[in-house]
Amino acid sequence: MIPRYTPSEIEPKWQEKWAADQLHSVTEDSSRPKWYALTMFPYTSGDLHIGHWYAMAPSDVHARFKRMQGYNVLHPMGFDAFGLPAENAAIKRGIHPFTWTMQNVENMRRQLKSIGACYDWSREVVTCLPEYYRWTQWLFLKLLDGGLAYRAKAPVNWCPNCQTVLANEQVIEGARCERCDTAVTREDREQWFFRITRYADELADHSRIEWPERIGIMQKNWIGRSDGVEISFGLDHSGVEEKEIRVFTTRADTVFGVTFLVLAPEHPLVAKLTTPERRADVEKYIAASRRQTEIERLSTEKEKTGTFIGAYVTNRLSGERIPLWIGDYVLLSYGTGAVMGVPAHDSRDFDFARRFGIPIRVVIAPPGWSGQELEEAYVEPGTMVNSSQFDGMPSERGKEAIADFMEKKGYGKRVVTYHLRDWLISRQRYWGAPIPVVYCDACGIVPVPESDLPVLLPADADFRPTGESPLLYCQPFVNTRCPRCNGPARRETDTMDTFMCSSWYFLRYASPGYDRGPFDAKALDYWLPVDQYTGGAEHAVMHLLYARFFIKAIRDLGLIDFGEPFTRLFNQGIIVAQKHKMSKSRGNVVNPDSYVSELGADTVRAYLMFIGPWEQGGEWDDRGINGMSRWLNRVWNLVLQGQETALPRVAPDQGVAKELRHRTHKTIKKVTEDLGKFRYNTMLAYLMEFSNYLGKVLPEESVDAQSWQEASDALMLLLAPTAPHLAEELWTRTGHTYSIHQQSLPKWDEDLAAEEQITFVIQINGKVRDKLTVPASIGEAEARELALSQPRVKAFLEGKQLTSVIYVPQKLVNLVVQ
Repeated sequence: MIPRYTPSEIEPKWQEKWAADQLHSVTEDSSRPKWYALTMFPYTSGDLHIGHWYAMAPSDVHARFKRMQGYNVLHPMGFDAFGLPAENAAIKRGIHPFTWTMQNVENMRRQLKSIGACYDWSREVVTCLPEYYRWTQWLFLKLLDGGLAYRAKAPVNWCPNCQTVLANEQVIEGARCERCDTAVTREDREQWFFRITRYADELADHSRIEWPERIGIMQKNWIGRSDGVEISFGLDHSGVEEKEIRVFTTRADTVFGVTFLVLAPEHPLVAKLTTPERRADVEKYIAASRRQTEIERLSTEKEKTGTFIGAYVTNRLSGERIPLWIGDYVLLSYGTGAVMGVPAHDSRDFDFARRFGIPIRVVIAPPGWSGQELEEAYVEPGTMVNSSQFDGMPSERGKEAIADFMEKKGYGKRVVTYHLRDWLISRQRYWGAPIPVVYCDACGIVPVPESDLPVLLPADADFRPTGESPLLYCQPFVNTRCPRCNGPARRETDTMDTFMCSSWYFLRYASPGYDRGPFDAKALDYWLPVDQYTGGAEHAVMHLLYARFFIKAIRDLGLIDFGEPFTRLFNQGIIVAQKHKMSKSRGNVVNPDSYVSELGADTVRAYLMFIGPWEQGGEWDDRGINGMSRWLNRVWNLVLQGQETALPRVAPDQGVAKELRHRTHKTIKKVTEDLGKFRYNTMLAYLMEFSNYLGKVLPEESVDAQSWQEASDALMLLLAPTAPHLAEELWTRTGHTYSIHQQSLPKWDEDLAAEEQITFVIQINGKVRDKLTVPASIGEAEARELALSQPRVKAFLEGKQLTSVIYVPQKLVNLVVQ
């Protein structure tokens, strides 16, 4: 009698044995090709919902697949444990962030182990532990020493609810905090930055990595390279030392059409140039602009606003006086903090000029233009007019000609600018890695010696948000001695952006216990870079961009010899419930624990991969997962029934035996190809089709024992990456050597996998018009489509009406026409 399939007993048993046998632990092995398979590690939010499983389980399937292909696979797991959510949750609950975080780590570790993934838990990293952030601080010091970290006063995004600074990437649509959805404001603060802008061009180059095209486009757009000209406008203002204002433009061909110039409200020249009669209006406007975020100010949907400051500059090419305005859509941190207004050839400048009565001068003539006023801005190429010696020139050629002229005269120069800003890493919160510098009145900014790392977070700090770092009020932490002069000094009280921790965690996995540096160079040489990274596309311009910068930076510091962290990237889609993304506020979060207890982890894993293409996501449906459970039960019964059935040595029906071998090898080929390309839903569909066929031929006992054994073994081996517990149990029960996960994937024979070919006849009104060689498995719909697409058939059908199609399986299709 076939025993009942009981995942609740089978899965814990094998998980315990795999752990005891260290089945998933790996070491460097030069005899096998390596494969570093990595999933973005989770944030310690408390519980894993089914959306986390959707990221974790399918990536584990691919890692197991690569191992069965003969690779030495590193598939580690850890926890992104610093950051605002943990601190805010701890404040809400009245417990310490460390306590809250480590409780979550323990719970999430338990949940992750229940997945049955092949994680090497001996390599786990937790970013909030001193043994990890010691090296985060060490890497900060290396960047500081290499001139890639610096401190500067700058306007920053401030979340009044989270009470901390946000990087531009952390401000979402509507100028709101990505964490709490609070409206973000702007403030000036001394902050620490990384010089990511030095790597703008290299970051925009994806030629050496196999990443989704859309991620490359998103990163290139965020970097925002612009090639153009920096133009000097003359400034002659009493009492003002500066003699020019420089403006960047990509449209040098329109310089004769400039009728106003706009400065950022925070530009240092504004206070110097504003005339007394305009000062009150200007100061009122500046105050209003400071209440907006960069995102709000740069929005293309927002109407441009501004106010005249009473001063002028000179257009050196035309000799004209150009009025100076300030406008909140100009930012001091972008370009030069000044832009030129060309209303005839920029739509928003056109609206601005119309609103404030500023002249609109056409300098690029549209086709057929004869001097009339424009009804709207003309932004396409055309012929240059009202442009002195450049009149009559095509505007595209005029860009180069004017750039040449300005460089020759000293009026400007060709430059490249970027939308990308340097990475702001300072956070005014407790729960992060302390920045390892001190401030000494005698010595200035002094790095903490490497021998004194880590700079530990004080356990007794009052971490409630006040608008300044909680560490500021922890005197034992703040007050220290200067490492250079031994005089009194103050520690930096800001902590690092948690993206700093996640920009190098994948390096630590190579040698997590190493205590002479952040990583062992020999282990890193073997494992890195990551061969396959998986995670969400929402990280395109944050984690994925920061990690790429970080690797390039420490490469240039001589710490590593490669320039890309992740050779391949795959972005999974989003799993939804009740037509919506899962969220606690909607009450549609699916907790996997109950499904694992009732149906088993293998059922959950398989269902997640069957609901749709992994890159597209899908809808969670309890009816669907129950169907998957029934299929796995059928596989269980099928394999064990086959084990108990005494099949003959020679097949009673050679035709059926031949078909069985064909289907076996065809399935091996299709499943192997789909596993390699993350096509999990079709992979499972092939396995279901295969198991259905096996379930049909077994009761008939029409095949031989050897062919059945080959088919049954192939089914178990091909299912092993998806349903590792079930496959292991069946493998053992059918008398195989432990473990199935140390076996190779079955190989297919091309001849056996190939479809049998037949000669297929195409008739029109009963007369043979064509013959084709086609697979014997061809169906009616495919045969009809194939017949109608043949050139000879099309010629016979021209001018006639097709009234019916007669299909004779594996023989012919007859097209009846009038």
